[in-house]
Amino acid sequence: MGKRKVFSALAVILGTICANGADACTGITLKSKDNGVVTARTIEWGESEMENLYTIVPRGYIQQSMLPGGDTGGMTFSSMYGYVGLAVVQPGWVMDGMNEAGLSAGLFYFPGYGEYPEYNPENKARTISDFQLVSWILSRFSTVDQVRNAIQNIDVVSIDPRASTAHWRVTEPSGKQIIIEFVDGRPQVYESELGVLTNSPEYPWQLKNLNNYVNLIPGTAGPVKMGPITLRAFGAGSGFLGLPGDFTPPSRFVRAAFLQTYSVQQDTSYASVLQAFHILNNFDVPLGTEFPVGQVPVNMPSATQWTIATDMHDRIVYYHTMYNRTLRSIDMNKIDFANVPFQSHPLDTTKRETVIPVQINRTAQ
Repeated sequence: MGKRKVFSALAVILGTICANGADACTGITLKSKDNGVVTARTIEWGESEMENLYTIVPRGYIQQSMLPGGDTGGMTFSSMYGYVGLAVVQPGWVMDGMNEAGLSAGLFYFPGYGEYPEYNPENKARTISDFQLVSWILSRFSTVDQVRNAIQNIDVVSIDPRASTAHWRVTEPSGKQIIIEFVDGRPQVYESELGVLTNSPEYPWQLKNLNNYVNLIPGTAGPVKMGPITLRAFGAGSGFLGLPGDFTPPSRFVRAAFLQTYSVQQDTSYASVLQAFHILNNFDVPLGTEFPVGQVPVNMPSATQWTIATDMHDRIVYYHTMYNRTLRSIDMNKIDFANVPFQSHPLDTTKRETVIPVQINRTAQ
């Protein structure tokens, strides 16, 4: 198949994915007592089952960006660092991952907000598609400051005009984290001390919105006297009464911020990985909630297709999927990135939910 036919096929897929609001990703960051840092996030898409892959990229691997309209000659970049990422649709569209220096990066949908620079064919050699930006970051950089500086010197575009914009979270092993959003065609880089990211609206607004929940506290509220009677909580956790439970990005941001902040700090990064998956269970999106009754387009286990955690302390990538909740790990310490071939594999070899029967002892003891 020629390059333009490949582009056309991928553009249709990309346009379908992004135009229909696949925008329910939720990201958190946990720090352990051993100075470990773990980033974790979900990825949602309820319109159809995506081709979900993991990709292993060696040092020295050369990639070239796709460009709008099938144009050729986009940015070419070689991997200074090997990396592991989880991708959608095709191996180069890495949505989240980590490189061998411990830098983590992820793309989150940002519909209705942000604006990329207008595509200029004269700048094609410095132009990269948004769906390939994570690959560029992981292949070239080891610190967030390097990314912050380099992002000012490139043009990020969408290859399809129907597509949503995106924003990005980048984290280094020290715990320093930035959020990248494009406003009026220019990148805006925000320090992310909280470590939470969802989707729209813009990151500064999400932080301001937290002030609406200043009354929330961990634990149990009350008792409180009201005239002659005493008001008492019905049960534990009433200090969070009013925490939003819907799936809109602002509500998920608030919920993630409180659940992450008040979770118990773990001793090790491995324990933090396990904790991250438990926290993110609160953000799994049941398929029927995204569409009107009777109009769900596909029957699959969940709109949350996979969840990933990157342990930047131990250099291990973990994930589970809507088909298999068992945690799977890719230990980057066991990969020789100087010699391993570029490769990509499905996240699930069997696409049906995993159930393990319990074996019952049928004989008397």
